Amino acid sequence: MKANLMIAATAALALLAGCAGKVEPQYPPKELQDTAGTTTTETLWHQQIGDGLGLGGYPLSPAQDGDVIFAADQHGLVQALDADSGEPRWTVELSAGASSGLTAVADRVYLGTRNGEVLALDQADGEVLWRTRVSSEVLAAPQPNRELLVVQAVDGKVTALDRESGAERWVYSTSRPTLTLRSTGTPRVIDQVTFAGLANGRLVTLDNRVGQPLWERRIATPEGRNEIERLVDLAGQPILTQDGRLFVTSYNGRLVALQATTGETLWSRDVSSYRTPVLVGDFLFVVDEASHLVALNAGNGEELWRLEDLEGRGLTDPAFADGRLVVGDFEGYVHFIDAREGTLVGRTEIDGSGISVRPLADGRRVFALADDGSLEALELQP
Repeated sequence: MKANLMIAATAALALLAGCAGKVEPQYPPKELQDTAGTTTTETLWHQQIGDGLGLGGYPLSPAQDGDVIFAADQHGLVQALDADSGEPRWTVELSAGASSGLTAVADRVYLGTRNGEVLALDQADGEVLWRTRVSSEVLAAPQPNRELLVVQAVDGKVTALDRESGAERWVYSTSRPTLTLRSTGTPRVIDQVTFAGLANGRLVTLDNRVGQPLWERRIATPEGRNEIERLVDLAGQPILTQDGRLFVTSYNGRLVALQATTGETLWSRDVSSYRTPVLVGDFLFVVDEASHLVALNAGNGEELWRLEDLEGRGLTDPAFADGRLVVGDFEGYVHFIDAREGTLVGRTEIDGSGISVRPLADGRRVFALADDGSLEALELQP
């Protein structure tokens, strides 16, 4: 089997490629129970972003820079919306379908396309400033530092481009397993180095001057009787703290805290996750493969609480808004969880098509994009 098979991260992480017939989910979705009801939402505005994520489920997560929200659909329609009113500021249609999450920073918007291009758009009017072809399709949002834009493509290659011109600076290549999740790790980029999680279960730190590895560590070890059980993708984005700690998730593996300069393991826990955690103070929150939401002490890895009420519901990466964790699910609900207690405090429905990408959080506001392109701005009450 030479071609890379892909697994769609649905509610059950069902195998969609290479299988015939219906696959029973490992974690059947639980029925929703009543919440504490202490958090309600007011809808500030609603907009339709083209045709949404499409049948391919492209991870077209929107981005925010200041008072503007940037969003795209599967066909390459890109819109800039006023964050307060939802009114469009501009709309452009690209020549290729969009495939990655968006990144908005320093007057530019960056995204990847299905034909393996990376584009830089002007935030003011959507003009394409440059486009560069990389090794393959791009699913992970491109990540900038002051000089570079680092892109991790589905073939596993990590490419650094010049932020101003799009010119290629360096490329890092590594081996890739035959079977992988239908997602790609998103690199964490700072001025000096790039931390990249790979589909082979390893985390590599690259020197941004030349793209050479400084150190590499195995986070997850392939084990099991078949290719599916041996999946060890590092599909989330590493979290980096100001004091130099890295938090890395892995599928069928561990959640690990590392010393960023050396790769030394500080602590680890047996948590299988293909999601990006969120760090708030000394609390680390992660959604595991069963859609359990787990809170850990970031200092020592001690489990503080675990919410299992949303098991099997295909939760998104968690976001944090005004003391509450925010996750979307496969039926299009947004759930609000008290971050200290781990209790469900509120819920609202966006659209029955489902929510696959992490909601944006801005203070007490939450921007949730449904799979069909419905983008809704919510304000938390109280």
